[in-house]
Amino acid sequence: MKHKNLVLLGTSHIARQSIKEVEEAVKKEKPDIIALELDKKRLAAMLEKKRPKLRLRDIKRVGIKGFLFSVIGAWAEKKLGEKTGVKPGDEMKKAYELARENKIEFAMIDQDIEVTLRKISRKLTWREKLNFVADVFKAVVLRKREVIFDLSKVPSERVIKKLTSKVRKRYPHIYEVLVEERNMIMARNIAKLCKRNPEKKVLAIIGAGHEKEILGIVKEEQKKPSISYSITTG
Repeated sequence: MKHKNLVLLGTSHIARQSIKEVEEAVKKEKPDIIALELDKKRLAAMLEKKRPKLRLRDIKRVGIKGFLFSVIGAWAEKKLGEKTGVKPGDEMKKAYELARENKIEFAMIDQDIEVTLRKISRKLTWREKLNFVADVFKAVVLRKREVIFDLSKVPSERVIKKLTSKVRKRYPHIYEVLVEERNMIMARNIAKLCKRNPEKKVLAIIGAGHEKEILGIVKEEQKKPSISYSITTG
């Protein structure tokens, strides 16, 4: 998905196809800046040989519900990744490595993970948490999925719409924090990158399903006279 000097690439964090698509996009688009759906903490954890895990002492920083959500989510993503032979986030790691190898500027456009988890702790209802545990158990342990698709590939737009509809219905507060709020933050950071670097091409690598909404917000942000949101680059 393209807009002026911006290219958006939607990926699946556990699909081998996404790693290949990242490599092809960098080669084809020759971006001046690669923007990643990451924050400093997640990037650091991703680059560790043995990725660190949340500990009980982290509850004070992210809250009990955010802590439990993170632990269960990480376990589920790891199990699904084992089925495809890809570690969660390997496509983001590949993008970072390509940026370093080719001396391309990179930017982290996502919200700090601890801020996200604290928001989940404040807004997540216990009913949503129980729904989450039940759905993870059915999908990972019982291997039952309401929406069937190939985990090794990026889901189609039709599948993404079905999944999004289900999440919005069963987890309205999770959807608000993980999708709506983060889409706004990432879009504003992308818009700021483009506005600061009008002559440079930006390749933004984000989760599949975020593209249309983020692009719409970017267009609106670019119409504004100034953008004052912070972003970390490297």
